[in-house]
Amino acid sequence: MKKYLIPFLFVITTILCINTSTAQELKNTKLEKAYFASGCFWCTEAIFESVIGIQEVTNGYSGGHTLNPTYESSNTGRTGHAEAVEVIYNPEEISFATLIDVYFGSQNPTQVNGQGPDRGSQYRSIIFYQNKTQKEIINTKKEALSKLLNTTIAAELMMFEQFWVAENYHQNYERLHPENRYIQKVSIPRLNKFKKKFPHLLKKH
Repeated sequence: MKKYLIPFLFVITTILCINTSTAQELKNTKLEKAYFASGCFWCTEAIFESVIGIQEVTNGYSGGHTLNPTYESSNTGRTGHAEAVEVIYNPEEISFATLIDVYFGSQNPTQVNGQGPDRGSQYRSIIFYQNKTQKEIINTKKEALSKLLNTTIAAELMMFEQFWVAENYHQNYERLHPENRYIQKVSIPRLNKFKKKFPHLLKKH
């Protein structure tokens, strides 16, 4: 579990399933969306935002059976939802297959129901596919990794249904709260480990 969570915030937010402005932008460009769950979404967001071709990453919840999940409800483990991210990317700059490489390369692919110190079904690994081609890519990558490591890969494959945007204070959390103890002890080391493995995929600032 997250041991260094921020104090309780009196924040009233509206959970939006669809960001209309973003949806309009996607219609007018060649950008596409992909959805992943890989432990704490603060960590996952920071990793994907460091990658070339990624335009925006939004934290939220997906994979469950309840409507309008919140941080508090998903943390009970009874909603079926996992902390997830919506990745908006330019397929002319980065392929869906490479996003899967980023996904597996930035986590412990054998850890079940969690990543690092974060444990529970709400932190489980899920790759959401939106069509047959994506499913085939994911299966091929997963099977190859399983053979390479000679073990079972924990990530679930799930048909994407709906993404629920998380509360505002969860967005861009690592960037906005570098002093947070969890960010310093867990998120930043995970990000730096990824950067060391995939320097060729990093944005040039």
